[in-house]
Amino acid sequence: MKMMFILLIFFALWDPSTCVGEEQVVDLSRTSLWGPGLNPEQIVMRARYIFVRLYDTNGNALSKSPGEESLTAEIHGTGADGGFCRVWVQTLDCIDGVFIVRYRLYHTCFKMKISIKFKGKHVSSSPLTFSGPVYEEECYCPEQSVTEWLKNNKCTQCNHSQIINDLKPFNSVNFEMIREEIIKKYHRPNSVSICHYVVKDNKIYRQCYGQHVGFKLFADAILMSLARKVQLPDIELFVNLGDWPLVQKSGPAYPVFSWCGSDNTIDIVMPTYDITESSIENMGRVMLDMLSVQSNVKTPWDSKIDKVFWRGRDSRRERLDLIDIARKHPDLINASITNFFFFRDEMDKYGPGEKHISLFEFFKYKYQLNIDGSVAAYRFPYLLAGGSLVLKQDSEYYEFFYKQLERNKHYVPVKKDLSDLVEKITWAREHDEEAFAISRAGQSFTRDNLLPEHIFCYHVSLFHEWSKRIRSTVKVLPGMEEVPQPEHSCECHRLEDEAPQGIRDEF
Repeated sequence: MKMMFILLIFFALWDPSTCVGEEQVVDLSRTSLWGPGLNPEQIVMRARYIFVRLYDTNGNALSKSPGEESLTAEIHGTGADGGFCRVWVQTLDCIDGVFIVRYRLYHTCFKMKISIKFKGKHVSSSPLTFSGPVYEEECYCPEQSVTEWLKNNKCTQCNHSQIINDLKPFNSVNFEMIREEIIKKYHRPNSVSICHYVVKDNKIYRQCYGQHVGFKLFADAILMSLARKVQLPDIELFVNLGDWPLVQKSGPAYPVFSWCGSDNTIDIVMPTYDITESSIENMGRVMLDMLSVQSNVKTPWDSKIDKVFWRGRDSRRERLDLIDIARKHPDLINASITNFFFFRDEMDKYGPGEKHISLFEFFKYKYQLNIDGSVAAYRFPYLLAGGSLVLKQDSEYYEFFYKQLERNKHYVPVKKDLSDLVEKITWAREHDEEAFAISRAGQSFTRDNLLPEHIFCYHVSLFHEWSKRIRSTVKVLPGMEEVPQPEHSCECHRLEDEAPQGIRDEF
């Protein structure tokens, strides 16, 4: 009878909004949700995602994983034909109390329902329901207003000071006066490859110059993806397909868009082809993306090996210098060259080459070194996202987001010649709490600035601002070929007023 009385009191006081784990009591009513997956009717991308942060009953955010299988998600919907809506769902554990629910649609969905549960019980706001239509990435259904698209995608929250700074030399551009000069200067087939693009009536046209124009597929991909999402302004632009920025400060100010900038050049910087492709192809054919990195770091800070880990090819002398330093300090640095190309004559000294390993394996180590390759090392965003402390070599090169970072807040700077590398590693070992805080700040920066939503925002904002500066008439020029959208069919309800029968984007 006494035991029965105790059980009755327990059930009377039990709050179903809380769940008890082995070490933590989670208050589901406090769960925080954010991300573009919460606004799927307005935000279109191949993989939408929702961040889920859990809190305990005292209102404190969980700092450790409550268990990889503790959070689950299900998504159901109806297709345009009334049948089943195919959705691929992933639940990713970031091991810091945050989960990512990521999902991909294969066709347009209606009456979509997202259920997110912790140990079988709905978190706050779950289930989420959307009447639709919710469009898939391949559907050609552009929002007709750029400003409305920027607002819906919350791009106004992003810091785009780099865009304004890059466009300062180009406040008024007349391509009729400089177009042939640009082609003449940069049509150097053996060393430079560029593509001349025109976006007209939301269609993409281009003409490329140079021997090595294979990287045009990356520029094609982002322009086509954006054109499916939003009615792009009519623009004309030249895209540098190489790594090195082209437009010297000391020379004529030609507007050339590049993936990398430098202190000595005035190229207009776009997000790199690497992070752009991974943003477009999320849950597609690429395996390495900013969300996957966060969810594949399975080693908590206290269990990481307290050494610098580095692997890479021999694309810069300082990388060979790193091997010399590592051999003198094997207790601090694990570094090896994976491929010799630029310094093959020094293979005997700095080899043998090590096999490539997954970037996910890097994060078993507490410290990561970002050291330039031919230009800026494009792995930097992924290193920041991985939860290790990033030591970054000082460099004249930069990507579109570098100016937003703060030294000793998001990363630890290292001199260009690496002469203070050992000193900085020693400092990190002796100041573990500070090193951990910097690693967390770097990871938080990536969540706030370098996810797919931010990459799309940056491109659209850049092209929108660029269109305001073009004074010549944008027109398709002789010799240009159209870049067709991929074959796909869908009914676009945004365009029904223009075409009541629906739009089929078949090419």
